[in-house]
Amino acid sequence: MKIVLLGYMGSGKSTIGKILAHKRNLEFIDLDHYIEQAENMSVSDIFKIRGELYFRKKEHQYLNEVLDQKDDFVLSLGGGTPCYGDNMKSIAEKTENTFYLKVSISELTKRLLKEKDERPLVKNIAEDELPEFIGKHLFERNQFYSLARKVITCDTKDVKDIVEEINAALV
Repeated sequence: MKIVLLGYMGSGKSTIGKILAHKRNLEFIDLDHYIEQAENMSVSDIFKIRGELYFRKKEHQYLNEVLDQKDDFVLSLGGGTPCYGDNMKSIAEKTENTFYLKVSISELTKRLLKEKDERPLVKNIAEDELPEFIGKHLFERNQFYSLARKVITCDTKDVKDIVEEINAALV
């Protein structure tokens, strides 16, 4: 069984993915970590040294590698992964179990403010500008995120309830 979690940074993909994978006795794969191991470099260093275009090509390559070479896993995508290189098409061809973890702008702002230093994309954005930045990104990415088979609204739910909702919706 192939399960793919997508959503904006801070939406809980890794946290929920790890718990879901454990519950279903599946391998958990974080695509960004997979890329970092394969490239022997952090994602932020890949962006700095090789550029975004290189990263997006490699991201597409490694996404397809995971989808083609592995059978049973929970895969957490990077926030931008669904938006590039026909990635959603590749995912849809390999599994129906795609879940968009939808979190509101205000909740994402709260979460990302707590971990701003670990998030290169928002690290240098002023606190009062963060909601607008997130809102703009969500607006641009929503058309891709909404291609997931199921949207899970996460704001008022705890992690256990989200995992149960995903588990119940698996095909």
